[in-house]
Amino acid sequence: QVQLVESGGGLVQAGNSLRLSCVASGRRVSEYAMGWFRQAPGKEQEFVAHISSSSDVTNYADSVKGRFTISRDNNKRTVYLQMNNLKPEDSAVYFCATDVSGMGEYYPGRKYEYWGQGTQVTVSS
Repeated sequence: QVQLVESGGGLVQAGNSLRLSCVASGRRVSEYAMGWFRQAPGKEQEFVAHISSSSDVTNYADSVKGRFTISRDNNKRTVYLQMNNLKPEDSAVYFCATDVSGMGEYYPGRKYEYWGQGTQVTVSS
């Protein structure tokens, strides 16, 4: 069983930055790939970023590429999402999730077995 707890969300003005954190509990979390997803009101959940267990693979949605950076510290069992140059359209609840397969690229439909409760990010114009 894996538990994920996100933090770091908040209200910021456009152009500013936030760093989200996701702390994972569980014996083997360092072996799992991790992802960030988001969901805005009235919209479907969308992929944001993915990182493999060893950090050798990272993937990003086109909408955040060049502005967001995903990273992880396996010693701390924590994955981060550094979000720079935030835009109002980035406003959403952000969720982290684990994929126990650990390796490889993100692809649509990839299964993430465990999810956090989410943290709200609101970007004002």
